[in-house]
Amino acid sequence: MHTYPKVYLYKRVVHAKLYMDAHFSEAIDLDNISDEASFSKFHFIRLFKSIYGKTPHQYLTRVRIEHAKSWLQKGISARETCFRVGFDSVSSFTGLFKKHVRLSPSVYQEQHKQRQARIRNAPLQFIPNCFAEQKGWTQKRNFEEGC
Repeated sequence: MHTYPKVYLYKRVVHAKLYMDAHFSEAIDLDNISDEASFSKFHFIRLFKSIYGKTPHQYLTRVRIEHAKSWLQKGISARETCFRVGFDSVSSFTGLFKKHVRLSPSVYQEQHKQRQARIRNAPLQFIPNCFAEQKGWTQKRNFEEGC
């Protein structure tokens, strides 16, 4: 049996991670990913988890959920978002989204819309107080000067 330097093994695992980052929306599975790294599935899972603290499946799910949040924030429906990020079942997408985000996709989307509306209506409420104080914006006279 041949032993490889650790850096060589890490590079192969990182290559597979980058593959997942680039192809998350495609129908990729453990066979595709482990082939990218040229490892057996089981060896790849062990190495990946030792480096990233998650299995490849957990990592891919997290990547898909993060991209889903972006699509939902843009107003794309939960159904369309599900397929755009690589899930093939709306119910499994909804369940995984809720598990990771603690909100259903539709509730997440609605809360984001409401927050954006509040930001538009009262933008100064969303500026950290320490920053506003540093700029002198918390003193009422500064706001009156512009009127």
